Amino acid sequence: MRIFFITFALLLTLTSGLRAEEIHLTADEKVEWYRSEQKMVAIGNAVATKQDMNVRADKMTAYYEQAKTQSGTNIKDVHAVGNVIMTSPSAKAYGDTLDYDLTKDEMILRGSPVSKIVTTDNKTITATDNITYYPSQNKAIALGDVVAKDPESTIYSNKMISYFTKNSQGQSELEKVEIYSDKKQVKIVNEQAVVTGEWGVYLPQINKVRLYKNVVINQDGNILHGDSAETDLKTGISRVFSNKKTGKRVSGVFIEKDKDENKGKDTSKKEETKGVQPTKATSTSDKSQDKTEPTNWNLKE
Repeated sequence: MRIFFITFALLLTLTSGLRAEEIHLTADEKVEWYRSEQKMVAIGNAVATKQDMNVRADKMTAYYEQAKTQSGTNIKDVHAVGNVIMTSPSAKAYGDTLDYDLTKDEMILRGSPVSKIVTTDNKTITATDNITYYPSQNKAIALGDVVAKDPESTIYSNKMISYFTKNSQGQSELEKVEIYSDKKQVKIVNEQAVVTGEWGVYLPQINKVRLYKNVVINQDGNILHGDSAETDLKTGISRVFSNKKTGKRVSGVFIEKDKDENKGKDTSKKEETKGVQPTKATSTSDKSQDKTEPTNWNLKE
């Protein structure tokens, strides 16, 4: 049976200053209070819980200070180390250390070789540098070699910025992901094709990604070039577009299969191949957008 060493509830004043919430700190082994150093240390399967979020680690240290405008104390920093797991209703995050700076309103998760987020709908994000979450901004930033996976596709980049919103049940859910690469090559890989571009936007509500600037779609050596491309992560089908402002047309290079390979097959040329849907040059601002879908492709950063 687990033995709880429960401290008093620690008051955490949010950055808005309008309300206070309780953080409950527990541990299997012990909780130590260092009054002169203004810190508390929880050791052995330490767990900090606030509302519907909790953080678990081998050891957790919370630093506090006297409240300036009211009696009591405010937590200013929390440092968790060893087998860190952060759990919310929509996802779990894994790492080696977690630093929560309440003054800056940021939670930095680091892991070796990577820190990782796993959502309840079987999507994962890993980052070699860190994943930083900003609670009051409903925003998270993954840095380093960043890889996002779902059952159908994998996205590679150096920076992903995720934005969250509240649904009708008041639960946090992913609204949009902005995708960047310092090498100017964001890449999407699935069974149908490899799609590259300089930056992109992912909308989880429709499960589609758009890549922009110097876009290339490669399917078995057949190449399409354009100003932007849209990939449906569920079906794997990609479409490439031009832009009226640049005046550039969609272009492609198609490889003819070996004659021996085509014996007994219909070798008549077709414009459409599985997975890649070539389109005539259309503007990314009008015809390329399905009118039944949201148009929230704009960057927030």
